[in-house]
Amino acid sequence: MKGKVRVFTGDGKGKTTAALGLAIRAAGSGLKVFIAQFIKSHDYSEIKALKRFSDLITVEQHGLGRFIEKKQTTADIEAARRGLEKVKRIMSSGEHNVIILDEANVAVNLSLLTEQDLFDVMAAKPKDIELIITGRYATPKIIQKADQVTEFKAIKHYYQKGVKARVGIEK
Repeated sequence: MKGKVRVFTGDGKGKTTAALGLAIRAAGSGLKVFIAQFIKSHDYSEIKALKRFSDLITVEQHGLGRFIEKKQTTADIEAARRGLEKVKRIMSSGEHNVIILDEANVAVNLSLLTEQDLFDVMAAKPKDIELIITGRYATPKIIQKADQVTEFKAIKHYYQKGVKARVGIEK
């Protein structure tokens, strides 16, 4: 199988959910998946669920949980860099078939990673690995280099009416 580079971006909800759905589909076919979550650091429900597939899906968080609300620190940048280096090692090992860089576009937007960092990962991707990059703010050049891009567009969300994230549904 020739792997592709996919980008899930846009201001709508569902980018990570789509990537996780692809991870489950891949695991269902016996493929090994590595998920590097940039920025995130909490024990979300999906992390708990994916532990059930731990023989095929590995999830590592390379963030300090500050997300977008706070200014990034040197520690945030170092965490993202360590995550990127781990991704490079995993990719070159040949042990995984699918690699997901969750919120990597946001990490670039916040200057935790550079656009060139993502180009380098894309260029180093072995032909048989599927690479998925998620997060708002995908740059035009990342979009251009990807094989497939899906834009998630916000049209309406009950969050705008004050509904908090619900356990098991949004978090």
